[in-house]
Amino acid sequence: MTPKNIIILGDGMADEPIASLGNKTPLQAAHTPYMDFLAKKGRNGLLDTVPNGFAPGSEIANLSVLGYHVPSVYEGRGVLEAASMGVDILPGELAMRCNLVCLEGDLLKNHSAGHISSAEASELIEFLQKELGDETYSFHSGVSYRHLLKMKDGDKRLRCTPPHDIPEHPFLPFLIQPEHEDAASTADALNKLIFASQEILRDHPINKKRVAEGKDPANSIWPWSPGYHPQMKTLSDLYPIRSGAVISAVDLIRGIGVYAGLEVIMVEGATGLYDTNYEGKAQAALEALKEKDFVYLHIEASDEAGHEGNVPLKVKTIEYLDSRIVKTIYEETLSWDVPVTITILPDHPTPCAIRTHTREAIPFLIWHKDIEPDCVQTYDEIAARMGSYGLLQGDQLMKTIFS
Repeated sequence: MTPKNIIILGDGMADEPIASLGNKTPLQAAHTPYMDFLAKKGRNGLLDTVPNGFAPGSEIANLSVLGYHVPSVYEGRGVLEAASMGVDILPGELAMRCNLVCLEGDLLKNHSAGHISSAEASELIEFLQKELGDETYSFHSGVSYRHLLKMKDGDKRLRCTPPHDIPEHPFLPFLIQPEHEDAASTADALNKLIFASQEILRDHPINKKRVAEGKDPANSIWPWSPGYHPQMKTLSDLYPIRSGAVISAVDLIRGIGVYAGLEVIMVEGATGLYDTNYEGKAQAALEALKEKDFVYLHIEASDEAGHEGNVPLKVKTIEYLDSRIVKTIYEETLSWDVPVTITILPDHPTPCAIRTHTREAIPFLIWHKDIEPDCVQTYDEIAARMGSYGLLQGDQLMKTIFS
């Protein structure tokens, strides 16, 4: 009887102590009886998901969680999202994540254009392709504010700032910079494209309507995370996994899943925000786990709450994860004849105080019926320090799960 494994990943749900929560982290403050129970009955530890020399992006952290050697496989966020979109990255093409962002004067107000809807964003991306697309550039529509830009003969040796790192900051100092003299022309061309997008998006009917409704306009593009087509082995090549699936609302995670050889399962109503279809994702994960050895269930909501600096919302998203995802999966699989291992963790912290990712090690728990518990009683960043696994690095989590 082949054991089953599910990883439940609450993106960005780790944080720092917050004064308004009595100097507790959101994980400590949230009511999470099921995660606490699994921590008490399972084993715990900390995981370092960001290798030296890399920024703490979700693409880096999730590749690490899945047991990849990041320096060997990483080629930027754009190429991973392209795989989810079904967009080929051809030889000589540079791919970049392309956010629709909101500028307010000289400030980058937010990285998401006020969480613009996919329908509105798709119309804007089509407009950008019509007005700015040519033999060199092509725009491809994704989900909400997350899109793809391809550039022919671009040089990836660029210094790009993720827009979620600089909310309420002047954007000009963070325009694209070359990291090699040969990449200067690429950086210059992309910066000109950014300014060109601002000119044509300013008066687009979609943005006029959003402003009239009191919403943030999507009045600029922001390309970042450049790369070429990656070389990645599937998880079945690396670990004893015969078949697997990935469930996520965002193209980045689905794209990683494509390269990892996982079946991408789409769930209606999965938004990547606090209002995502938790129940639908839990049921999809259970159905997939009946057929497959491994499921990677990714929930984005806590990360977005962290980027907004919204402490009450972040606590709520963690409680939703516990009561609407973890509870359902634990209670359903408890009666299965086949052994099921449940692993729960974030990919990186997204502290509400600074509204961006940090590189601190994150707490994880591993539970199955026969595991010998350690002394940890609750699931949070502080308690996990006492866990029996100690501090693991990169692929050590997957090796531990499948040992």
